[in-house]
Amino acid sequence: MVSKVLIANRGEIALRVLRACKELGISTVAVHSTADNAAMHVRLADESVCVGPPSARDSYLNIPQIVAACEITGADAVHPGYGFLSENARFADILEAHQLTFIGPTASHIRTMGDKIEAKRTAERLGIPVVPGSPGAVTEDGEAMKIAKDIGFPVLVKASAGGGGRGMKIARTEKELPHALATARSEAGAAFGDDAVYIEKYLEKPRHIEVQVFGDGAGNAIHLGERDCSLQRRNQKVWEEANSPALKPQQREKIGTICAEAMKGLQYRGAGTIEFLYENGEFFFIEMNTRLQVEHPVTEAVTGLDLVHEQIRVASGDGLSLKQEDVTFSGHAIECRINAEDPRTFVPSPGEITHYHAPGGLGVRIDSAVYRGYRIPPFYDSLVGKLIVHGRTREECMMRLKRALDEFVLDGIKTTLPLFRDLVTNHSVRRGEYDIHWLEHFLDGEVG
Repeated sequence: MVSKVLIANRGEIALRVLRACKELGISTVAVHSTADNAAMHVRLADESVCVGPPSARDSYLNIPQIVAACEITGADAVHPGYGFLSENARFADILEAHQLTFIGPTASHIRTMGDKIEAKRTAERLGIPVVPGSPGAVTEDGEAMKIAKDIGFPVLVKASAGGGGRGMKIARTEKELPHALATARSEAGAAFGDDAVYIEKYLEKPRHIEVQVFGDGAGNAIHLGERDCSLQRRNQKVWEEANSPALKPQQREKIGTICAEAMKGLQYRGAGTIEFLYENGEFFFIEMNTRLQVEHPVTEAVTGLDLVHEQIRVASGDGLSLKQEDVTFSGHAIECRINAEDPRTFVPSPGEITHYHAPGGLGVRIDSAVYRGYRIPPFYDSLVGKLIVHGRTREECMMRLKRALDEFVLDGIKTTLPLFRDLVTNHSVRRGEYDIHWLEHFLDGEVG
């Protein structure tokens, strides 16, 4: 087992990792920017190192400073959390070169799955169902038109190196395709420094379903069920739940087994999430995230497994703590991502938290690093915390979530709490009848 972990992140995920390390008897090092001097993870870590000014580029993305912090403190491992450097293959390579353990996949796997085109090819080779589309990047408009006609309109033009909805455009007709290609290439080049795009069939009303996988790097792998992340705004997840209200147990087991077998073939190491669009009973691979997901607590709630403990075990060379037959699922869990944003316009709302009271009680979990008097800085992601609720059934879970939302007090800034109070009482949400476009329509007043 590693002895001292440097946590290369901030906010709730840094605190989440810190807690797991303490439970395992592992010393912790927090890195932080000058804007995060008073952050909770900095206060609770055994040691802390300032790695730069507020800008993420100069602090949390500053690889030389983070490596230096490891050397100064004697940390022998780094947990990247999610975001920032968590899917940076170069960072993983540099840590290995400095004989530091990266608590995550190999750099090779990060590179493969970080390239959307190569990830799709790899998924297809491993037996994972994929969305019909171009076999690789399309460079000529004529080639793109032929592929689009073959698979049928509407089509989706996507950035190969993309994420978060950037570099993604819909073309519903032949006439719209040239503009979609040009716009997607321009956005991709600006956002990712790579203007390569590819084409996929556009599914009209799919759900977004993802499967949590874990591998030990030696050919052993398991799945931990699925999460339904269909309630999204501009391709950003807002509400996640496990298990999906759209799947039957047989479907869950089938897609889970496919994903676990694929990870065995890949000899994948650590936590990963294979994401699908699901429509008319079929799954279509869209990407794989080679890190811990923001929504991992709902999987922990229904399996009883600590995913960060498992990450550290695998990174330490101790292998998986359980086999597939040991994995059981209990009840239902929902997570709400609470952001420091206006609940209707989603404009960020940094500032000081004047009153804070977190809900509690049976089956209620809060993953947050804020407190009364804490000032939300304007430099980073607006996630304030996550409310996770677990119940024996989805109906019980929804009632518990409503009660927890009613208890939650977070004043001084605008948050998305009012949005969740609306969603938890909405008939479509309560029945689990929604797709990836439903929330946009709801916010536009097109559905009730």
